[in-house]
Amino acid sequence: MDLPGEEKGEAQLENRVQESMAHVQIDGEEHASVGRKNLEVQFACTPLAQASSLWTTDAKGAVRLRIEEGCPEEPVTVHQMFKASVEKYGNMYALASKMDNKWEKITFSEYYQFCRRAAKSFIKLGLERFHGVAILGFNSAEWFFSSVGTIMAGGIMTGIYATNSPEACQYVASDSKANIIVVENQKQLDKILQIRDRLPHLKAIVQFSGNPQQRIPNLYSWEDFMDLGLDVSEEQLDDIIDSQRANQCCILIYTSGTTGKPKGVMLSHDNITWTANHASRVGEMQPADTQQESLVSYLPLSHIAAQIYDMWTGIQWAELVYFAQPDALKGSLITTLREVCPTSHMGVPRVWEKMMENIKQAISECGYVKKKLVTWAMSVSLEANQKCTQTDDDKPFLFTLADSLVLQRLRTELGLSCCQKFFSGAAPISSETVQFFLGLNIRLYEAYGMSESTGPHFMSGPRAYKLPSCGKVVPGCRYKMVDIDSEGTGEICFWGRNIFMGFLNMEDQTREALDEDGWLHSGDLGKIDEEGFLYITGRIKELIITAGGENIPPLSIEEKVKKELPIISNTMLIGDKRKFLTMLLTLKCCSDTETMEPTEELSGEAVQLCRQLGSQATTVSDIIEGKDKEVYRTIQEAINRVNSTATSNAQCIQKWAILRKDFSVSGGELGPTMKLRRPVVLKMYQQVIESLYQE
Repeated sequence: MDLPGEEKGEAQLENRVQESMAHVQIDGEEHASVGRKNLEVQFACTPLAQASSLWTTDAKGAVRLRIEEGCPEEPVTVHQMFKASVEKYGNMYALASKMDNKWEKITFSEYYQFCRRAAKSFIKLGLERFHGVAILGFNSAEWFFSSVGTIMAGGIMTGIYATNSPEACQYVASDSKANIIVVENQKQLDKILQIRDRLPHLKAIVQFSGNPQQRIPNLYSWEDFMDLGLDVSEEQLDDIIDSQRANQCCILIYTSGTTGKPKGVMLSHDNITWTANHASRVGEMQPADTQQESLVSYLPLSHIAAQIYDMWTGIQWAELVYFAQPDALKGSLITTLREVCPTSHMGVPRVWEKMMENIKQAISECGYVKKKLVTWAMSVSLEANQKCTQTDDDKPFLFTLADSLVLQRLRTELGLSCCQKFFSGAAPISSETVQFFLGLNIRLYEAYGMSESTGPHFMSGPRAYKLPSCGKVVPGCRYKMVDIDSEGTGEICFWGRNIFMGFLNMEDQTREALDEDGWLHSGDLGKIDEEGFLYITGRIKELIITAGGENIPPLSIEEKVKKELPIISNTMLIGDKRKFLTMLLTLKCCSDTETMEPTEELSGEAVQLCRQLGSQATTVSDIIEGKDKEVYRTIQEAINRVNSTATSNAQCIQKWAILRKDFSVSGGELGPTMKLRRPVVLKMYQQVIESLYQE
C-alpha cells in the first residue's frame, strides 16, 4: 500500500493509461512540485470573502457564515480539506473501479493528482470563474475527478441526473452557465448534441467512457481531455486555488422540480467541508487511521445525499470508494456488494424495499424446514432489536444463536457480512421495511434533511436511535418548530453551517425559504419528543385540505394501507378541495431488466399472495379487467381496517382504484430518488381520479 517511488510511479501509471480509470500519467517533476508550499502557511487561517448577508442568489456572491459557539471550527475550502487528507492518508487506497473483471485501485495521492490534471484541462478549455461544469453520467472515478477538478479550477460543479430528458439537461446547463459538459457515453452525448445550440456558454464536451463515435469540434475523449492541460503551470492552478474562499459557491444541486422549475441550490465550500466532517460523526463513520471505511457508490451523485456520503465524506475521512456497475439498480448491485463487503452502506427507501421484496421471494421458495428456521430467527432478532435500542445493549442468548446460525449467512448472501452501518435517506422509509431489516439484525439509520441543508440535519446513529424517529439534530446544528398545533406538530426550521447560500438567480424563492433571521423553513411537519428525537408527520405542500376544511397529512394513511396490503407497491391519497378521500393503488410488478419499466406481470410475491387468497391472477389485467373478487375483497377489507383507526370520518378512504401500471422514474410518477411526484400523478391520472368522484 506504500506509494511507489517517483521513477517506478511514472512507469506504473503509464501502464494505467491502457487499463485503469485514470487514463493519465503523473509526471514525476510535477508531482514533486505540488505541495511545495509550507503546509503551515497553506492551512493558516484563510480570509473569507467580504459578505454582509447570510444569503445570496449570485453565483459570484459570498455569504456570512453561521460560525458560533456550537460550531466554531475554522472554515476551510474543498481543496484545503482534500490536501489535509492527502498529507495524512496519501498512501492509502481511495477509489476502486472494475476493469476487465479486476478491481483497479488508486491512492489518495494519485486521486489528488488526477483532480489537478482535470482542473488544468478545464482551465485550458476556458472554464470561467464561477461558471459551471455539468456532469451527466453514472458514478465513476472520472465523475469524481471532474467534480473536484472543476472546483480546483474555480468553476461551479453541478450534476445532471442520468435519467434527465434533453430539455431537462438544457435547463440545468443553461441556468448554471456551463462552459463544459462531461458526459458518460454516446447515449448521454446524444442528449447534449440535441440542445447544444441552445447553450450559449458551452465551450466543450468531454466523454469519459469509450471514445466518441463521431468527430465534432470541441468534443474530447477522456484521454485527450486529460492531456489538454499539460502546458498549464502548477503555479497558475495554485493561484486559482489560493483565490478561493470558504464562503463562496462551489457546487449547485438542482431540486427535482416537482412543484415548478428546478431550483439551483448554491452550496459553499464551508457547507461541504463542515457537513462532511460533522454529519458523518453521528453515524460513527471512522477516520482511516482508526479504521478505513469502505462503501459502494451507486446512487445518483447529482443528489446531495450520495454526493456527501460517497465523495466529500470519503475525502474527509479517507474512505475507500468502490464504483458499482451502471446496471447496479437493475440487479448487479448485490454482486458488487458480495465482492467488496463494505463496512458502510446507504440506500434510498426504494432500494431497501426492493432488497426486502427479493429476500421475501427467496424465503418463500425455501423448503419447509429452512423457511421455518429463517422465520424463527428473524422473529427473535426483531424482538431483541426492538427491546435493545442501543448497539451495546446486552442481547439474549437466543438472539446470538439465531444470528450466528441463520442471519449472518443471510447478510453474507447480501454482501453485507462486514457492514457495520446501514443508512437510509432522501425520502421517508416505511416502518415495515425498517422492521423487516431489524429481523435480519440490520439497523437502518435514517437521515433527514434536504439539499438546502447540504444533506442531513437530523440523523440516527448507534447512539441516537429510536423508532420511528429520524434521530437527533446533528451536533453543531440547531432547529426550531414554528406554527405548532395542539398536538405538538409544527414546521421544522434549520440553522447551521450546513444551510445553503441561496437559490441561483431566484431571489423570491430564496426569501421564501429563508426567513428574515436566516432560518431555513423546511416545509416539513414534525414533532420533537422530550429526548430530542424528530418524527416527520408530513409535508405542508402535500397537506390535503378537504372541501370541509379538514387538514389531512397523507403520508401516515398511505403507509397504513401499504402495511395492511403486501400486494400493493405504491399508494397516493387524493382529496384536496374534495368532499371525501379516495386513493390510487398500484400492484407489485416485475420490471423490464433493460429499461426498468414496470411490466404487466405481477411480482413473485404478488402472485403468491394471490394464490393464498384463492386468486389465479398473474398479471395486472387479470385483476383489473375482471375485478378479481378475492383481490378486490381483500383490498376493501384492508381499507376498512385502516378507516377504523381514523380520528374522524373525513379521514376515511371512501373509494379507491387500481392503476394499470406501477409508478416509476421513467414513467414520471417518481423522482430520481424514488420520491412520489404528487402533482405529476394528479395530472397523469386525472381521468381516473375524476371517475372516483362521479356520483
